[in-house]
Amino acid sequence: MSRIGANSSKYDALGYNCWLGYHKLDNSRLIKEYVKWCKNIIRSEDSDVINTALDELKNGIHGLLDINPIISVEPVMKAYLSIGTFSENDTLDALLETEEKEETGEEGFIIKLAETDEESILIIAGKTEKGLLYGVFSFIRAIQTQNNLENIFGIEKPANQLRILNHWDNLDGSIERGYAGKSIFFNNNKVIRKSDRIRDYARLLASMGINGTVINNVNVLKFETRLITSAYLPDVARLADLFREYGIRLYLSINFASPMELGGLPTADPLDEGVREWWKKKIEEIYSYIPDFGGFLVKADSENRPGPFTYNRNHADGANMLAKALKGHSGIVIWRCFVYNCMQDWRDYSVDRAKAAYDNFMPLDGKFDENVLLQIKNGPMDFQVREPVSTLFGGLRETNQVMEFQITQEYTGQQKHLCWLVPMWKEILDFDTYAKGKNTFVKRIVNGSVFENKYSGIAGVANIGDEANWTGFQLAQANLYGFGRLAWNPDLTSEQITEEWVRRTYSNNSEVVNIISEMLLSSWKIYESYTSPLGIGWMVNPNHHFGPNVDGYEYDKWGTYHRADLRGIGVDRTSASGTGYAGQYNKEVEEGYQDAGTCPEELLLFFHHIPYNYKLKSGETLIQYIYNSHFKGVEQAIDLKNKWLSLKGMVGEELFNHVKGRLEGQIEYSKEWRDVINTYFFRKTGIDDEQGRKIY
Repeated sequence: MSRIGANSSKYDALGYNCWLGYHKLDNSRLIKEYVKWCKNIIRSEDSDVINTALDELKNGIHGLLDINPIISVEPVMKAYLSIGTFSENDTLDALLETEEKEETGEEGFIIKLAETDEESILIIAGKTEKGLLYGVFSFIRAIQTQNNLENIFGIEKPANQLRILNHWDNLDGSIERGYAGKSIFFNNNKVIRKSDRIRDYARLLASMGINGTVINNVNVLKFETRLITSAYLPDVARLADLFREYGIRLYLSINFASPMELGGLPTADPLDEGVREWWKKKIEEIYSYIPDFGGFLVKADSENRPGPFTYNRNHADGANMLAKALKGHSGIVIWRCFVYNCMQDWRDYSVDRAKAAYDNFMPLDGKFDENVLLQIKNGPMDFQVREPVSTLFGGLRETNQVMEFQITQEYTGQQKHLCWLVPMWKEILDFDTYAKGKNTFVKRIVNGSVFENKYSGIAGVANIGDEANWTGFQLAQANLYGFGRLAWNPDLTSEQITEEWVRRTYSNNSEVVNIISEMLLSSWKIYESYTSPLGIGWMVNPNHHFGPNVDGYEYDKWGTYHRADLRGIGVDRTSASGTGYAGQYNKEVEEGYQDAGTCPEELLLFFHHIPYNYKLKSGETLIQYIYNSHFKGVEQAIDLKNKWLSLKGMVGEELFNHVKGRLEGQIEYSKEWRDVINTYFFRKTGIDDEQGRKIY
């Protein structure tokens, strides 16, 4: 009996199935094209992952093509669909060329039509079970989006080795920076045992090619440290068993001070033999419960979290101590580079948080063990609506690297505002670092190909919770989907991913596809325009990070972070006269940022302190641009709602009303942003709006 979509009947109208709601196609020609092979599915292998793939394939074929395929070991028809791993299935192996098998890699797949004198065989195969599973989901995606059969033939494999989601879930059920309800993993300091929803989540992740998940918060507080004890490991192992069926390895965040918190040791010094032995035994215990445990995610020496600095050790000392204990189990250490001194005096204009990650980790390049990966935020600050690329990408050359994106919308509207982040992520991944000359793109660094790293990948901070539609705002599902698709293939365009998601989630109706695609593709810049344009960032209320507050940066009690005064605004980060941050880039990149005239205007205030009467390329003065941008942002937010209203009757009524309500709220928030920001700058400068609009 299929276990797929356990809660779908209850929540389907609210968007519970996300992009995996399989509804019958209305394209009779396409149905006929696929049905020829899908009436009979041949499988000759048996394992949890193979069974998962088969369940998904049956479910997809039944929902999309309205047939119930015959499952058999031997064909009962002359045209049939054959699935399996060519490394184990001799029949499939014989139907594939040597070059084809080599090209799939460990997690890739091939979809191919093989014709013999008597049979016509549609093949979905991988070298491994994971590859097969991804091939099945790709096949279903092709049917959902109405691709002709010949367009899906070929070989596909993931660009990134590690494609992992970080959940900031706490044992009490709360989620740090979570905007979609409570945790699906924990409640009342216990691991949730009822698995239907977690299984459905694993299914969503596998459909995007995600192969790893960290289930607990990087900020591992004293009580949460117990997750790696025998009191919790049996239940954690049950989650690992479930994720394994979908090709996903489980990882845990740890507290660096665990030897003291759990073991009663007087120290957590990574060079102390007692500490090393404690971790060795603890890791052996974890693997006794979870044989394929992925490893640890570590946040250390940042925002008051414990780490090796306490003992006058460095990050390499701390990471390598854990890596040595994990190596024999094929485990890895993912060490976050979000490290800075949150107590520094921001009145000192030479102090620059943006430089912290580079200053901490560049001197250690090449000193980390081979199973350590540095997880680096996409920008130097903290997931702002616009940041330049972190200087560690293109700086580090001898260290495994993981890109960290934030899918949960901490600074981008907290899933109350529509803000599709894929265009932002694309700009970052497509950024040229010049680390090895022109065309050394970030996406080629994080996939390990530029510096031939042993491990590499992309991580995303998850945006899901226990709300019926998973993400609070149903349209925010697109961010989760988009992250997964980019982690698999960063060469996909924003437009391709948008259209895929809309077609899979809503319908293939061209009007629906076009309008929702327009809304998504414009939403990031709309949000930026009424919040903090030109790269200044941060202008949010402290702590919870929602709503406008020009002087709201919580670690800057003197209100000097953005350097606004009566003459200008922005932070001089040039090498000549500023903090020197721009000098952390390779020369070709640095030169573009050093001068205000060549600096991209969307980052102008990140790199330069600019007078309010400075003329932008548009001909507007800086102050007038600030006014205009915030007024325009409100108009664009209103237009988002009007676009959605035009779809009435073309999407489900409950979803229609849900999205409508969120967009109405976004309009009101955008007006608040406009009024607060514009009033601040009018009072700061005394300069009137040229268009005579009321701004105070």
